[in-house]
Amino acid sequence: MAMYLENCELNTVTIKYKKKPIYSFLKRFFDILSSGLFLIVFGWFILLIMLIKFCEDGHNPIYTSIRVGKNGKLIKFHKIRSMVPNAENMKQQLIEQGLNEADGPAFKMKDDPRITKIGKFLRKTSLDELPQIWDIFVGSLSVIGPRSPIPSEVEQYDERQKERLLVKGGLLCLWQIQKNRHNISFDEWIDLDLEYIEKRSLWLDFKILVKGAFMVVFDRSGE
Repeated sequence: MAMYLENCELNTVTIKYKKKPIYSFLKRFFDILSSGLFLIVFGWFILLIMLIKFCEDGHNPIYTSIRVGKNGKLIKFHKIRSMVPNAENMKQQLIEQGLNEADGPAFKMKDDPRITKIGKFLRKTSLDELPQIWDIFVGSLSVIGPRSPIPSEVEQYDERQKERLLVKGGLLCLWQIQKNRHNISFDEWIDLDLEYIEKRSLWLDFKILVKGAFMVVFDRSGE
């Protein structure tokens, strides 16, 4: 999908972040190796969760959305569906009712009525994210990197916020390993993403990976 989001011109952004070709090569090598091994060992488990989700409502268990990746490129982003089939239409209704609890262009509700019973469990355990392992394997995402936003959010970005699109999006990021992540404002989220881009290294990626895995197992706060 070699399409790019309109009005997402990153050449107007001040490029103050160093290019790191050796780091980028090693990071991609790790992405392929880790995601490939995971799919071989746990592919059956992903299929089992998909079957359970299908049995809940008889609809496609995989949710595919278009996200904005590196340099504004549009990518396909996959999750195990945790919401009702008409979730997107309901989202606009919730926004019009003033029920969006997030600031900035993001959308978030603590008790989102669109989430199904099994969906709540999948989100609480982060199992809904497992199909993104395939996205990592094919190169759309990385294990570590800023979360890839939806196009409608990016269209509202200012020039500084667009800088988070200078690197490939990831499964885990600095925002996700913050203990108070659910109370972090959108501007603080951007700050964390830009901090990661500026300081990115194999060591920082390792720390995010370890802490992220720990929080998935022991932190049950969920989205």
